[in-house]
Amino acid sequence: MRRAAEDDHAEGQGKGHGRVETRRITTTTRLTGYLDWPGVKQVCLLERMRRVQGKVTVETVCAITSLGPEQASAERLLTIARGHWGIENRLHWVRDVSLGEDGCRVRSGEAPQILAAIRNAGLRLLRSSGLTEITAALRRHAAKPLEALRLVMSFAPS
Repeated sequence: MRRAAEDDHAEGQGKGHGRVETRRITTTTRLTGYLDWPGVKQVCLLERMRRVQGKVTVETVCAITSLGPEQASAERLLTIARGHWGIENRLHWVRDVSLGEDGCRVRSGEAPQILAAIRNAGLRLLRSSGLTEITAALRRHAAKPLEALRLVMSFAPS
């Protein structure tokens, strides 16, 4: 028999970019004793159902978290999972696609970390100046290097 304190459920819906998405999460603490994973407090099953132009796709993801039910209910974990995509879309996708990070052949020593820091600094500079279309901004600054230099100098310490 299931105890309510061990399991939790939540559901959310959203619309945007031509799609309707339903997200459901089921969380449990009942499986944590079976896992050989330090700090695990909950196991989650997240289902995403998307409808785009009449076509439905379903994605199911299993997750573990070190947040206990007293720290993060199923509803909170659903919000956290949704927020993850904001990070993915705002930072990682831009670094991978617009800045070509995945295609970079630098793999040894401290160079990969240094290049990642430079990419992050460049993104921060572009976003701090109010630019949101990063790929277009990169093309513009490549074509107009003096404009790029003015942007860099406008944020330099005096």
